[in-house]
Amino acid sequence: MEDTAALKREVRRDLLAVRAAMADDEVAQAARALARRALELPELAAAGTVAAYVSMGHEPGTTSLLSALRERGARVLLPVLMDDDDLDWAEYEGPGRLVEAERGGGRIRLLEPAGPRLGPAAVTEADVVLLPGLAVDRSGVRMGRGGGSFDRVLARLAASGAEPALVALVYGHEVVEALPREPHDRPVHAAVTPEDVHRFA
Repeated sequence: MEDTAALKREVRRDLLAVRAAMADDEVAQAARALARRALELPELAAAGTVAAYVSMGHEPGTTSLLSALRERGARVLLPVLMDDDDLDWAEYEGPGRLVEAERGGGRIRLLEPAGPRLGPAAVTEADVVLLPGLAVDRSGVRMGRGGGSFDRVLARLAASGAEPALVALVYGHEVVEALPREPHDRPVHAAVTPEDVHRFA
């Protein structure tokens, strides 16, 4: 287990280094392509409620995707990071209703929804959950940043019996053959990149 955790840290470091080297215009172009690709998903077309997130830094951008989902009439839930790194949720009411928040003693700066908090269990109402990730492998295993916030979300969904479509948003080079896996890692159903949609059994 310790070996797997150490390997994960090493893989994360390498993946983050590649993202950090991306030019801003490359990130912006990828965000537009990612939104177009994601909006073609039949799961999103049929979704009444979508749980998503506001991208940070050089993550695959979600800003235009969030607005497009809302314009379609979907109810979009966004996370609010709590002090214990678990996630509360609030409705997305447009870009003007996002507020900057500092977490972890200032080590994390996020944009979060300003509306009323709905509680951690609100995510169980989602038809689709869009997940951040650093990579996804060919079996659907997703690697996050290591904070465990979305791992808790996935565990909460499983415990509740909710079965939304789980979709990771990553760059094309981040769909890899295999990733180190721990017992708590739950596979996703699909990964969307700016170039393609990858589905997993």
